[in-house]
Amino acid sequence: MSPRHLDFGEAGEKFAARYLECRGFSLRHRNWRWHQWELDIVCDGPADSDGVRDLVFVEVKTRAGNSVQKGLQAVTPAKCRKLVKAASHYLSAMDLWHRPCRFDLVIVNDAGNGMNAEHIKNAFEISDFMGSGNTAWQPW
Repeated sequence: MSPRHLDFGEAGEKFAARYLECRGFSLRHRNWRWHQWELDIVCDGPADSDGVRDLVFVEVKTRAGNSVQKGLQAVTPAKCRKLVKAASHYLSAMDLWHRPCRFDLVIVNDAGNGMNAEHIKNAFEISDFMGSGNTAWQPW
């Protein structure tokens, strides 16, 4: 990848992190890696009515123009499997298997007049890619 492409992606991830923080998310990590697997953003979601905060794994897709569809298409079944693999390593490394968690997608678009974001909560069903497991939030 070219340095310009990497800079564009980095700017999108920074924008997505600020976007989430402004909506009550607390960032834990950006670009967390375990061998070949990476999580763009890991954060605690806003508290629900019972005070529970989901652990949220956020994939960020940065695109030029206003193209939510292109961002959605980039989250392929193979990419979802990699995200779940990375998340399972994160949960083990941080001893967080007890936490409810989910996978979100933030698509950042730069149409030339500034960035905007589209946040898709529960962007994919894990069971579609990994089979079912013991609990709704720990399906792998």
